[in-house]
Amino acid sequence: MHNTDQIGSIIARLRTEKGLKQNQLSAMLNISPGNLSNYEHGVYWPALDTLCMIADLFNVSTDFLLGRTGYRCPPEALSAYVTPDYTMHQIVNTLLELDTGSLDAVVKYAEFLKSKKGSTVAENSGKKLSRRSAAPRRKAAQSDSSRS
Repeated sequence: MHNTDQIGSIIARLRTEKGLKQNQLSAMLNISPGNLSNYEHGVYWPALDTLCMIADLFNVSTDFLLGRTGYRCPPEALSAYVTPDYTMHQIVNTLLELDTGSLDAVVKYAEFLKSKKGSTVAENSGKKLSRRSAAPRRKAAQSDSSRS
């Protein structure tokens, strides 16, 4: 069983990250500020429908709110296309198949791209990479989906 203090601190952290005051969030959730304060201080848990509203409002999963996972995004985020040909799910599955050295290289390259955000070097290298590898990856993704 998860403790109410953990759930409350997660709700409080999400609220402050969004720059909301307790009375603002409580109005959005249609609950009293006292109830929200009680959730945040671990006095008691929010009702299931309130928990779902909080998750939707902050675009996190209920598992994240309950402290069951550190993954903030709701599961449907995995079906979102990050490029015209690839969903987040396909990219995650590809990453899970890589060995440790290859994963290290991917992370370092992603960090490099983040550090060069907006530069023509990062944009050009990304375009070259996607042109070079789009066809083989598309075939791999199609064969993965045909297995399911």
